[in-house]
Amino acid sequence: MQQEVLLKELQFKAIRSSGAGGQHVNKVSSKVELSFDLNASTGLSAKEKERLSQKLEKRLNKEHLLILQCDEARSQHRNKQLVIDRFFKLLKKALHVPKKRKPTKPSRSSVEKRLKSKKAASTKKANRQRPSLD
Repeated sequence: MQQEVLLKELQFKAIRSSGAGGQHVNKVSSKVELSFDLNASTGLSAKEKERLSQKLEKRLNKEHLLILQCDEARSQHRNKQLVIDRFFKLLKKALHVPKKRKPTKPSRSSVEKRLKSKKAASTKKANRQRPSLD
């Protein structure tokens, strides 16, 4: 994954934010929408594209576009930076391949310890019973 190449492939659109805000919100387009075409990307290998399309399946539209929006900050510049950061975090998380778990056997001492504690619990419960009349 090459961040510089991906950064050039991003497309931004400024939109008016929703919600209350008075006169200022009606004339300023501070909300930023980022769109990224996964299939047309040159900064990702074929394997990375395949993994991203699987992992981000729910977030991609029919044209394989990833669309993210941000309207947290009041300035368009800050929202643009926030949405770029969110985009790269999303890609990093989706491309992360977890290590394979190696199954291990319990050690002999841990097995003996477990059996010993089971035996102790068994004798404790057996001692609670009334003694037989024999």
